[in-house]
Amino acid sequence: MQRAADGGSARDAMASGYFFRVQWDVCAGQRESLAMETGRKTVERDSYHRSIAALGMNLWELMRPRQWIKNVFVLAPIFFSGRIADLSALGAVAAATTAFCLISSAVYATNDLMDMERDRAHPRKRHRPLASGRVSPAVALTLAAVLFAMAEWLGWIADAGPGVSVVLLIYGLMNLLYSTVLKHYAIVDVLVIAFGFVLRVVTGAFAAQVPPSPWLLLTTFLLATVLGLCKRRAELAALEDRASAHRANLDAYSLELLNQLVCIATAATIMTYAMYTFSGPQGPRAMVTVPFVMYGLFRYLYLVNRKNEGENPDHVVVRDRPFVVNGLLWAAASFVVVYWPWI
Repeated sequence: MQRAADGGSARDAMASGYFFRVQWDVCAGQRESLAMETGRKTVERDSYHRSIAALGMNLWELMRPRQWIKNVFVLAPIFFSGRIADLSALGAVAAATTAFCLISSAVYATNDLMDMERDRAHPRKRHRPLASGRVSPAVALTLAAVLFAMAEWLGWIADAGPGVSVVLLIYGLMNLLYSTVLKHYAIVDVLVIAFGFVLRVVTGAFAAQVPPSPWLLLTTFLLATVLGLCKRRAELAALEDRASAHRANLDAYSLELLNQLVCIATAATIMTYAMYTFSGPQGPRAMVTVPFVMYGLFRYLYLVNRKNEGENPDHVVVRDRPFVVNGLLWAAASFVVVYWPWI
């Protein structure tokens, strides 16, 4: 009897141990499954965050923030009118400048969308977000619409009247027409781009509520024409026989023609700037800034012809040390001339 009782106790203990081992294995399996599920969700979450970050970077690249330096022309009217210390006007001009940055980014996105196939034939532009397939056309179009709406909203903030918003609308419509039709016509394409810089100055004048000088508008137009012609020259020189595959109207240009047009536009720019400084409110003393403008233009032409850097003006103005130093000296001299009574 005693042995039977001891045997029963042993069997109960073995059964109990087996039960606990089974339970332990079940719990271990559940823990392992939970850990695997948690790890999978962590990987998915990290992958989602990386994809969102990559999309944000691609959209930022599509907006081309390096090109925003062109919108410094919006600041010209308030600077040369001597109202840079007027905080109210300065705030309005800052809002207008931001609005132009946004609408120019909308234009770049739209233009890249329409040039997507041609950009794939370009050795550098084929790496752009749309041409490389990193951003879909639908996302690019949505971004352009959002940026345009934000720009118009800021335009209403920057100006008590509709002036800034109307100019922004004209700029957007003009560039839409450029992307669909006007860019296919030689010379017209460059003049349209140049007129876009004039609209920047007009925007700044509306925001600061100062009348723009006709000489300033003409100088801006001619200077932008020089930049546009140099850009076409750089494209033609870089692409050679493949130029028409990237931009159809490049067949209508030649290096000789572009060199002649650049010479004419450069000479006209220097003359109109000299007339602007001579006839401005500061009087003849403003002409001390003319040599800086001449050197800047000559240095740029040197970089275009000897270094073939005309395709990216935004790189030149921030990377070429002599050009940057000259620009700073021009800005300092202009500040002294314009604000001399307060210095």
